Amino acid sequence: MQIQPYLFFDGRCEEALDFYRRTIGAEVSMLMRFKDSPEPCAEGMNPPADKVMHASLRIGDTTIMASDGRCTGAPNFQGFALSLIAADEAEANRLFGALSDGGQVQMPLGKTFFSPAFGMVADKFGVSWMVIVMSSNP
Repeated sequence: MQIQPYLFFDGRCEEALDFYRRTIGAEVSMLMRFKDSPEPCAEGMNPPADKVMHASLRIGDTTIMASDGRCTGAPNFQGFALSLIAADEAEANRLFGALSDGGQVQMPLGKTFFSPAFGMVADKFGVSWMVIVMSSNP
């Protein structure tokens, strides 16, 4: 069994996919626009045809799915964070800096009792990330 996050960017999905591709090396493995659907949208939903109906992207060994959803222009990501495990402090600094661009640092990247580098940031889309280097100490 697997759990895969599904993020709704409410009209900013393609921008988010490009951002994650540039900043953290995400690879878009599938993208379908609303205009590509063989079936009409659900009643009450009328997104622009060029918006993303469904996308799948890989970040390391993880698949995250995404969509423009209802295209309200107001994504709302609350109650969770995506945890990004960096190989070392240099990678953690690079990833944290990239995700911070246009975003809001919630906890600066720094040494903690459980990690040589840990920090929290909400990226420019409002998605919360925890960047961490796993400690080698038991």
